[in-house]
Amino acid sequence: MTLACPNYTHSPLQRNPPPLPKTKIEPISSQIKPCPVFSRMDQSKPHVDVFHYRNEEQSSYLLLQLNRLRQNRILTDVLLCSDNTEIPCHRNILASSSPYFTAMFCHHFRETNQEKVDLKGITSSILSDIVDYVYTGVITITMEIVLPLMQASSMLQYTRLFEACSSFLQEQLSPDNCLSMMRLAKILHCNSLKEKAREMAVQSFSDVSTSEDLCELSLSELMGYLEDDWLCAEEEQVFETLLAWIHHDPFSRRGAISDLFRKVRLRYIHPTYLFQFIASDPLVQSSTLCTEVIESVRRLMFSITTKCGSDLKPLWVTPRRFTCRETLVLVGGRKNNEQTSREALLFDERTQRWQWLAKLPLRLYKASYVCIHSILYVLGGLTMNTKHRVVSTTVYTLSLKTNQWRTTEPMIQPRFAHQSVSYLHFIFVLGGLGPEKQACDTVQRYNSMFNQWEAMVPMPTAVLNPAVAANDQRIYMFGGEDAMQNPVRMIQVYHIGRNMWSMMETRTVKNVSAPAAVIDDKIYIIGGR
Repeated sequence: MTLACPNYTHSPLQRNPPPLPKTKIEPISSQIKPCPVFSRMDQSKPHVDVFHYRNEEQSSYLLLQLNRLRQNRILTDVLLCSDNTEIPCHRNILASSSPYFTAMFCHHFRETNQEKVDLKGITSSILSDIVDYVYTGVITITMEIVLPLMQASSMLQYTRLFEACSSFLQEQLSPDNCLSMMRLAKILHCNSLKEKAREMAVQSFSDVSTSEDLCELSLSELMGYLEDDWLCAEEEQVFETLLAWIHHDPFSRRGAISDLFRKVRLRYIHPTYLFQFIASDPLVQSSTLCTEVIESVRRLMFSITTKCGSDLKPLWVTPRRFTCRETLVLVGGRKNNEQTSREALLFDERTQRWQWLAKLPLRLYKASYVCIHSILYVLGGLTMNTKHRVVSTTVYTLSLKTNQWRTTEPMIQPRFAHQSVSYLHFIFVLGGLGPEKQACDTVQRYNSMFNQWEAMVPMPTAVLNPAVAANDQRIYMFGGEDAMQNPVRMIQVYHIGRNMWSMMETRTVKNVSAPAAVIDDKIYIIGGR
């Protein structure tokens, strides 16, 4: 074969072909003329030297192609075996997807060069689902496979798949199964499921306490719930729960009554329930510690002068549980000079909804309101139903559990526009206006345990609309106004145990019709005029 060139031929057999003719070669750049388009672009905006391109679909496309290669057994180099089933895979894909397979194939284990790897403890169907998930990122979780899938994903160290199973189980949580889910979460070492299950058990303890699973709890597990400040249950129900747990296996559990009883916050139990039901329970009576605690509480409640002993103080000062069933009650009032309302409304913080309560038996103007142990007391007031308005001594009670109104022992003296405050199981009615609409300095005390009223020593100065709060055996009255509506700049303090008053004049106090509240031993006065 010969190659043809202008004015030049040679045979490929020639060893020394003649030299090529000398030709002047121009540089390529000199032969390229500037493109007008690029010239215009250069003039319109700065020149860009680098352009970073990202294909968002590349990773999913690559995964799709790898799965097709696997399905067609192309370039697969290992077989995962289970239940006589062989699943072809790529070592590099498995090693990239899990620390388990990284260690197996990259750290000189015997499986590194084995053609077949036998995975014990995993069924072939679950293994197939996991391999499909590795290559596609998709899996269907059902109640039938979630547990073996969780165990396999834990063993093979697929963390996100494990947490996906946990999220699925969290959606199935209910008061009936949350305790069994807790046990399952502990076995699987799944903290996210354990936390959610415990949260539901605490928030729905009223329902959980009636389940059979509760009786299967260990002593330490039950103690953990009963000492939780966020437990959503009344203290009466806490006591009934520990009784049910003991009665489930009385022979081995009755010795735990003393430890469990100390978890009941006796201060927030209605005295009638405490002394008539709890104190007479055979299990409680069989424990010396329990009877001593109840006797100490009895002395503390019946005698205000009795101070809390060091042995009882840890139980007595324990705060009320942050129950999710706290409610706000709205009673009476008037709008745009209309008639005083008889309506009562309750706002449930848990559901964030208002609901109607039974109406007041009659219209009352400027009565006072106190709540003790889920019982709302409406004291005195000016009756608005009759032709002639009467200052009332009547005390109405509304049970927030049964939604029923009743009357209890009336006050000693009729009052309206007065202040009321509770301390332990006592209610104190302070000042107010009498039948002649004169300002009163009287103090009346109601014992809710014995349904009895008694007169206490009067206050130093009669005031209307002060801010009132009770704390640490004392009632504090801040400011207020006299009968001529002049502000009273003083603080009056009543010592409950000693039945005596003290007072202090101060220019810093000037509040009328301002509510007061005690939080963490601090008194807060809000608004007013």
